[in-house]
Amino acid sequence: MTFPDLPASLAQALAERDYDSPTPVQLAVLEQEAVGRDLVVSAQTGSGKTVAFGLAFSEQLLDDNGRVPHAGAPLALVIAPTRELALQVSRELAWLYQKAGARIATCVGGMNPSQERRTLKSGATIVVGTPGRLRDHLERGALDLSQLAVAVLDEADEMLDMGFREELEGILDATPETRRTLLFSATMPRQIEALAKRYQRNSLRIATTGTERGHGDIAYQAVTVSPSEIENAVVNLLRFHDAETAILFCATRDKVRHMHAMLQERGFAAVALSGEHSQSERNQALQALRDKRARVCVATDVASRGLDLPNLSLVVHVEIPRDAEILQHRSGRTGRAGKKGTAVIVVPFPRRRRVESMLRSAKINAAWINAPDREAILEKDRERLLEALLQPVEVTDADRELADKLLAQRTPQEIAALLVQAHRAKMPEPEELLVNSPEKHREAQKERHRPGFEDTVWFRMDIGRRQNADPRWVLPLLCRRGHITRNEVGAIRIGPVQTHFQIPRAIADKFADALVRTAGDDENGGDVKIELSPEAPRDAARPSHRRGPPQAGRGGPRHAKKHRKGNSANAEPRGDKPAFKGKKRKFKPKPNKGA
Repeated sequence: MTFPDLPASLAQALAERDYDSPTPVQLAVLEQEAVGRDLVVSAQTGSGKTVAFGLAFSEQLLDDNGRVPHAGAPLALVIAPTRELALQVSRELAWLYQKAGARIATCVGGMNPSQERRTLKSGATIVVGTPGRLRDHLERGALDLSQLAVAVLDEADEMLDMGFREELEGILDATPETRRTLLFSATMPRQIEALAKRYQRNSLRIATTGTERGHGDIAYQAVTVSPSEIENAVVNLLRFHDAETAILFCATRDKVRHMHAMLQERGFAAVALSGEHSQSERNQALQALRDKRARVCVATDVASRGLDLPNLSLVVHVEIPRDAEILQHRSGRTGRAGKKGTAVIVVPFPRRRRVESMLRSAKINAAWINAPDREAILEKDRERLLEALLQPVEVTDADRELADKLLAQRTPQEIAALLVQAHRAKMPEPEELLVNSPEKHREAQKERHRPGFEDTVWFRMDIGRRQNADPRWVLPLLCRRGHITRNEVGAIRIGPVQTHFQIPRAIADKFADALVRTAGDDENGGDVKIELSPEAPRDAARPSHRRGPPQAGRGGPRHAKKHRKGNSANAEPRGDKPAFKGKKRKFKPKPNKGA
C-alpha cells in the first residue's frame, strides 16, 4: 500500500526518508472522509503520529504549487506535553516541510525565550511547543494566533494528566473558531471527551490501536523474582539481552539514584533521568545515549513520553507501573518505526496478581518467565562472540604479520582462549540468582538457619506493639535479663501485646534461671514479665525482624520503664505523641431548630 496523492514537496520528502508505505494511522487521516474535518485519533506511541498529523494539515498550509505561502502569523500550532516530545515533533516536521518552504518555531522550557520571540515575529509558519511556554508567549503578545488554521494536541491525555487543562483552554480560546482541531491521544478518558466536545465540531473518531495486544512490535515478558533479588535480576536481564540501548523505569527519584549508582558500580555505562535533573543534565544524558557512550538509562516516568532514542530495543520496568496506561507509554519507547523491541516487567512474587490484572486491562499477552541465570547468560555470550568473530573482515598485511607472531608463540587454541577472555573482561559479571520461584524461595527460607539455632525454645514477654516494642531495645533488654549475648537470641516476633523470641535449647535453662534472678531489677527491665511460652507464635514461619543497635530517638531507656497494665489512659506515650488522658466526652444532642 502506498501513500495517496500528495503535494510534490511532501511526496519528495517522504521518498528521501524511505517512506514507502503509510502506517495505519497515516493512512486513516488521509482518507477522504477525514479530509478537512476535526479529528480525534487514538493511536499508540511509535505509530507514526507526527508524520500523520503533518500530512493531515497540509491542506491548510500549502498552496496549489505545494508551497507554504508567506503569512504574517502562524498557520499551524502543535502542542506537546514535554520538551523532549516537542523537539522531536519539530525535527520531524522540519524535514517533512523543508521543500515546501515552511518556517518552524519551537517554544519549550529551558530555551532562550527572547530568541523564541524573535523567531515568532520573523514569520514562523508552524509553531511547536509546550503548554506553559506557549501560554507565556501568548500573554506577552509574542504569539499571534489570529490567522491559525489548524491546532494539534499531541498526547492530549498526558497534558491533561500533568495539569495543563487551564493552559490548553487559554491557548485554544485565543484561536479563531474556524480553525481545524486535531486531538491525538493514546487513550480516551472522559477529560479528552469533554475537550473534544468543547473545541471541536462534527469530529471524526479514528482508532488504530490493536485489539489483541498493546503494541504489535513489542514482545512483553513478565519476570517473577523474589523481592530481595530484584537488583540481581535487573543486572542479568541487561547482560542477557545485551541491548544497544536500554531504559530502566523506576517510580521515584530515590530509586533512580540507587539503581544508577548500583549499575555504575557493576560496570555498566549508565545515565539517569528524573525530575531532579536540570535541562542541561538531561540533554547531556540523552546525548551520551545517542553517541553510544552510555547504553543504559535509568529514568522515572518523566521520560516515558517524547523520548525517541535510536536502537532502543529493551525497556525494563524495575518497579511496576501505576496503571495500564503508564505501562503502555513506558513500553512504547521501544518497538518504534517498525523495529522490534522487548519490554520486561520485573514482578515480585506477591505482586503477580496485580500485574496480571494490569496486563488484561492493557490487552497485552506477556510471557511469564524466570530471570536469566548465569549459565544462560554465558551461553548467550558464547553465541554473540562466535557471531562477531566469524564476521568477514578485511585483513591488512600488518594484521597478518601480528597474527604470525602470535602463532609463533601461542597455539591457535590459546589465542582463541585469550580472545574469549578479552571479550568477557569488557562486560559486567552476571549475578547468581539464588531464588527463582515462590516454592524455592520458601524452601530457602526454611533452610536458612543460623548455626546453633536448629533446635530452639520460644519465650514470651508481656509487651508488644502497643507499648512501642522494637527489636533494637528489646534485644539489649534480653541480654541484660538473661545474661546472654545478642548472638544467642534467634527470631523475634512482635505482636500487639506480646513479643515472642527464640533461645537455643542448649542454653534455655540457664536463660530461664537468670530471668528469675533479675526479676524486679528496674534498672535492667526487671518489671517486664518474661517466661517460657507454651507454644510458638502463629506467625513463627515469617522472616525475622531485622536487629541492630539502638538509635537516638528510637527505643532506648525510655522504653524500659515500668510497663503499666490497664487501659490506654495509663499506657506509656508512643513516640512524640502525648499519652491519652482518658477524659471522656459526653454526647449532647443538638436542639432541633425546627422545633
